[in-house]
Amino acid sequence: MIITKQITIETGGNGDMRDITSEVAEQVSKASVNSGTVTVFVAGSTAGVTTIEYEPGLQADFAAMWERLVPRNLTYQHNERWGDGNGYAHIRASLLGPSLAVPFRARKLLLGTWQQIVVTDFDNRHRRREVILQIMGE
Repeated sequence: MIITKQITIETGGNGDMRDITSEVAEQVSKASVNSGTVTVFVAGSTAGVTTIEYEPGLQADFAAMWERLVPRNLTYQHNERWGDGNGYAHIRASLLGPSLAVPFRARKLLLGTWQQIVVTDFDNRHRRREVILQIMGE
C-alpha cells in the first residue's frame, strides 16, 4: 500500500532549516500502514532534506559548511543567465538532495535519539515549500 500526504511549510530562505519530524511522525501514525518506509521529498530545486541533531550549534556548523563548500559570493553562470542571484542555492540543494527514506515500525519512525528530519531552504528569499510524503508498507 502507498499513501501520499503533503506538508506545507514557510521558510525564510538563506539556509533556513525547519524540523519537520513531528509532522512526518504524525502522518505515519495516522496511516493505515503498520511497518514500512516513508519517503520525504521537498519539491523545488533550491531546498533539500536530511537528518541532523537539530540544535543551534549544529545548525550554525551546517550553515558554515555550506558557505565553505559553495560560497554565495562566487560568479555562477545561472545568475549570469537568469539574474536571480541564487545559483549557489541550486548547487547546495543538489548536493544535499531532495529526498530521504525513513523506516518505521508500529507506526513509529525508527530515528536515533538525537536525529531529526529537516528541510533546509537555500534560496535567497522567503518560500512556501511543499513536502511530499509517500508512506509505503504493510
